[in-house]
Amino acid sequence: MLETLLLVFVLSLDAFVASVAYGTNRIKIPFLSISIISTICSGLLAVSLFLGSIVRNIIPGKIAISISFVILLLLGVYYLFEGLIKTYLKKNPSSNKRIKLRLLNLHLILDIYLDETKADFDDSKNLNSKEALYLAVALSIDSLAVGFANSLGDIDYIFTILLSFLAGIISVVSGLFIGRRLVNTIKVDLSWLSGVILIALAILKLV
Repeated sequence: MLETLLLVFVLSLDAFVASVAYGTNRIKIPFLSISIISTICSGLLAVSLFLGSIVRNIIPGKIAISISFVILLLLGVYYLFEGLIKTYLKKNPSSNKRIKLRLLNLHLILDIYLDETKADFDDSKNLNSKEALYLAVALSIDSLAVGFANSLGDIDYIFTILLSFLAGIISVVSGLFIGRRLVNTIKVDLSWLSGVILIALAILKLV
């Protein structure tokens, strides 16, 4: 239960932070777009949990737990430094010129991952369904690895997916609410917190 709550909390942080950014920039996210974001994020989490469950049935339990520990630990360390990486890429946009891949709009998704408010392509201050789709994919990148790693241990898949869906909606709504009440636009970076929680999840795998 504790692992599930921590997992969902980690995966909801990105949506919350992105929504705070939208709120401070006075960008509205209709409920339909919020539902799309939460559905896609939960859907990709479900895919990663399913794939992980297949691997878990193939390899021995202790090895699966060890793999889960390593993946979560590495992701945790990455998250701790993610804020520095994003800051560097934002200050040095020229460093991205070598990786301007157009396949499946990967470059666009990378831009959104670095600055979530770029999903509002037409500057309409209203995130439509198509724009919500791009944002959801960008927010779900990390959930694939995190979900896969957690599925190698004992976890209630259905409960986790449903909780993730509800948490996604709550994160976006609360993020917008908080963002709109901030007088000045601020940069909220909780990457370090995600890192700490993922490392804690890794340790829990061994307990």
